[in-house]
Amino acid sequence: MPKRDRYPAGVPCWIDSARPDAAAAVAFYSGLLGWEMADQMPPGSSETYFEAQVDGGLVAAIGSWDNGLPDARWTTYIAVEDTDASAERVRGAGGRVIVDPHDVLDAGRMAMCADPEGATFAVWQANTHIGAEVVNAAGSWNWSNLITADADAAQRFYGAVFGWEFDEMEIGGDRSVTVVVPEYGDYLESIDPGVRARHAAAGAPPRFTDTVAWFEPMDQGGPRWHLTFTVEDADVAATRARDLGGEVLVEPFDIPWQRITVIRDPHGATFTASQFKPPS
Repeated sequence: MPKRDRYPAGVPCWIDSARPDAAAAVAFYSGLLGWEMADQMPPGSSETYFEAQVDGGLVAAIGSWDNGLPDARWTTYIAVEDTDASAERVRGAGGRVIVDPHDVLDAGRMAMCADPEGATFAVWQANTHIGAEVVNAAGSWNWSNLITADADAAQRFYGAVFGWEFDEMEIGGDRSVTVVVPEYGDYLESIDPGVRARHAAAGAPPRFTDTVAWFEPMDQGGPRWHLTFTVEDADVAATRARDLGGEVLVEPFDIPWQRITVIRDPHGATFTASQFKPPS
């Protein structure tokens, strides 16, 4: 898949995580996912922001800045055309703005937000930093999904904030609400001609190419945006996570097209590691 050079409004575009011990988190994820990481903050800065690369493209970041959140977690950023207007829509739809809109040097403008259930996310108005350049490749971000107790209310909130459309899709035998941004499929087709046809030929549901996220029922972890990294081998990833000080919450198991495992890193942030396994 070609590198991303932009994200249409409404599409998740970036992930990062603020940590009390960023160096330890860098060591964990570099060891697990093979990231090459470099601190982007100027020498002498009291904060760090280590950006990770895979195959020469940006995939994520870990740092030590104050993002307004009480614990270590991964934050999913959603591309918008106007951060300030998006923050007002968050408030108007019943959510909270945790960190007000502000510029991040010349990279872009962001705000940290929470939906009415408390699931946190950020909005990102890109300038020089468009977000993740490499996705879906081994070691990179694959997907973010919303864990929610009320999918209908979540559709009302996120539809009002981002103009999202919604469908249903069967995932692992369960019906899930999917988030659809038609402009994203159009963009993918522009950088990878024929992608819609290939998805359809492989048996993907209608509008799969336009799908950017999905909503899942509440579990014991509470409402949240949960992300997935792509790995070459889910079993190897689970073993390596333990060796690096993490915890395997769900042992590797198979679902259609994937073998997945759920991992908690040494600081307590959880994520899924997914191995692509097409039907034989």
